[in-house]
Amino acid sequence: MTPSSAPTITRVRAREVLDCRGLPTVQVDLELDGAHLATADVPSGRSTGSNEARELRDGGSRFGGFGVLGAVGAVNGELADALVGRTVDSQRELDARLIALDGTPDKGRLGANALLPISLAFARAAAARTGQPLYRALNADAHVLPAPLVNLINGGKHASNDLDMQEVIVIPVGAGSMLEALQWSTEIDLALAEILLERFGKAALNTGDEGGFAPQLSRVEEALELLHEAVAAAGYASGCVYGLDAASTHWYDPATDRYTLAGETLDRDALIERYLTLIADYGIVTIEDPLQEEDFDGFAELTRASGIQIVADDLTVTNPARIERAVAAGAGNSLLWKVNQIGTLSEALDAANAAHRAGWTVVVSERSGETEDAIIADLVVALGAGQIKTGAPIRGERTAKYNRLLRIEEELGATARYAGDALPAPALSGT
Repeated sequence: MTPSSAPTITRVRAREVLDCRGLPTVQVDLELDGAHLATADVPSGRSTGSNEARELRDGGSRFGGFGVLGAVGAVNGELADALVGRTVDSQRELDARLIALDGTPDKGRLGANALLPISLAFARAAAARTGQPLYRALNADAHVLPAPLVNLINGGKHASNDLDMQEVIVIPVGAGSMLEALQWSTEIDLALAEILLERFGKAALNTGDEGGFAPQLSRVEEALELLHEAVAAAGYASGCVYGLDAASTHWYDPATDRYTLAGETLDRDALIERYLTLIADYGIVTIEDPLQEEDFDGFAELTRASGIQIVADDLTVTNPARIERAVAAGAGNSLLWKVNQIGTLSEALDAANAAHRAGWTVVVSERSGETEDAIIADLVVALGAGQIKTGAPIRGERTAKYNRLLRIEEELGATARYAGDALPAPALSGT
């Protein structure tokens, strides 16, 4: 039963905890009505867009400068003082208060990493107060389980190899359920491990930030060929499609307006041609951040030419204003949705709604600096997004999300629908 009166915030408390890279992040406990306590962590990205909401780090020598005692202090001091003892009618009201308390466009005074865990913990506590799981509290008709975009080969800023592109992805669209999709993903990962070990030796089994292998490769074509081979060895060639996160801002030089990919210097037109060849040859149906973070025109050109899902991440940073600009320009057709890029749940939901109104798809995503907090599993189901990126299914901060999705699938029972149709089948011309 839904309580009739607005809840009162009776406790807010923050602490430093460690993310999967061993770096500090902020965790918040928030209690409603002295009875409903919820906890939320805030993740952190390594490959970040320059227009993201600002997280605060302490600097200095402690934790190599990555400490977050300042953000923790903001929660336990100014924010707790302003919130504890106050009634809150809605998520939107709470988030508006948080935004007003910070008072800056990028949340840089108190820090997005101070505001977001309060916002998320409140959402969890409010759901618990109604006796519902979070996905159901946010969407009474939630029933779609996402296809996982499984990052099995890491590069870019997420790995210590020479592969410029950040993620090489397999998507088990032909699976019949979330459980089966994860079974396929693990079997493909095991097959890939055997291939890498035989071909490159033990060092190739080292992993990147998101749990994918990081073999010493330089050309994305090599990585795609290895992934195709592993999928075939596992027996799932007819049920999988492929994707890339190019993260191209990180190999773009604004001084020359050129990209350097595997040692080759390319202008925008040449890079777009390279993508079109990769799409045709390797069954790629989704590419994230194919052009640098301010190239709305280049995104639009590739979106028109490719006919596939072109995902805006650094271009849009889960920001409704930048999404509107991208939609108007035709710059992409899919939003990568990261709650910590914008800093409150309400703003992130507004961003997803803006994308959906424009006919865009939404891909819910983790960050490279994740914790065991599995909240994005509930959020992707609540949004009905049908796609999730949360890394390779081999490390605890990644499997936490997958295991939560398995529980949700079980809870939904016969009403659950696995979104294997979220991405189209490719038209291969080559490999």
